[in-house]
Amino acid sequence: MAVDFAQEIKDLRTTMESVRQVTDLGALRSQIRELEEQSGAPDLWDDPEHAQQVTSRLSRANSELERIEGMDSRVEDLEVLVEMAQEESDADTLAEAQRELESLTKAVKELEVRTLLAGEYDERAAVVTIRAGAGGVDAADFAEMLMRMYLRWAERHGYPTKVMDTSYAEEAGLKSATFEIDVPYAYGNLSVEAGTHRLVRISPFDNQGRRQTSFAAVEVVPLIEQTDSIDIPENELKIDVFRSSGPGGQSVNTTDSAVRMTHLPTGTVVSMQNEKSQIQNRAAALRVMQSRLLVLQRQLEAAEKKELAGDIKASWGDQMRSYVLHPYQMVKDLRTEYEVGKTDAVLDGDIDGFIEAGVRWKRGQERQDS
Repeated sequence: MAVDFAQEIKDLRTTMESVRQVTDLGALRSQIRELEEQSGAPDLWDDPEHAQQVTSRLSRANSELERIEGMDSRVEDLEVLVEMAQEESDADTLAEAQRELESLTKAVKELEVRTLLAGEYDERAAVVTIRAGAGGVDAADFAEMLMRMYLRWAERHGYPTKVMDTSYAEEAGLKSATFEIDVPYAYGNLSVEAGTHRLVRISPFDNQGRRQTSFAAVEVVPLIEQTDSIDIPENELKIDVFRSSGPGGQSVNTTDSAVRMTHLPTGTVVSMQNEKSQIQNRAAALRVMQSRLLVLQRQLEAAEKKELAGDIKASWGDQMRSYVLHPYQMVKDLRTEYEVGKTDAVLDGDIDGFIEAGVRWKRGQERQDS
């Protein structure tokens, strides 16, 4: 089937126009000029926290402007390429134009979704915690499958990740794991992944080969920044140290370097064991604790931010996505109705379709509530 390049390019231009309207390029350029003036001030680094905030905002604003302008240039270049190919009846050039159209369509769609991420913390990096729920050893195995899925998703995009804590289950899989994805808008994208995930399959741990349903909870919080004002009095924290362990409970560290931090007023618990020293684990735990308390504080201050983390039970009745491997194969998001049949691809990190659908659904919910 021949590609209607004229219509496809027209659609791309229409989408880019809506992106420009939402972004307000004039305001973005003004912001860049203002931040450049601030970053050039001779006394900027007298206040390192403020300096870091200014330089980070400037970098993000420049990247956003370059991304939009670069996309406009690609659309124009594609139009020229198509004209050349059609005038000369060059099949190779036409094939090149079709590949660029596919790549550009995907990039513009991603940019359009990015414009929907306008929440207070959407630009932040993300801290993801996965916990095994109901379902015994299958649930622990499912928690490990989900962790791999998100890390593979990050790897596909070239996003840096850091595993901060892993608590292994006795027989197989994970009781819980916490990792960081340190890239702008990681929180905005992954926040729609928060909730209860449900797996249906023939259990590899059941010697009678019966079908098993298991659950895992995914929590996503924005990574705390130095400019956030979250002070935790020391008398509100209980610090326990213990020896790091590997799969099956085996010891992987001969010293008590792992840290479990409990915020006494709220009961929030954070464990860290993947850094080399107790001091490093304590610092990492405090940062994640501050991130979670920041979310909790905002939830208490404003009900409209209730979507940030939420109370995730990881059991029957409150799942947001199902992964069915038997008797048929399908992954379906119960909020957006988005579904795919290629379960292996999804569990290998191909979740952009779910994230895009989730972001659009979330924005729609916000419009209804406003």
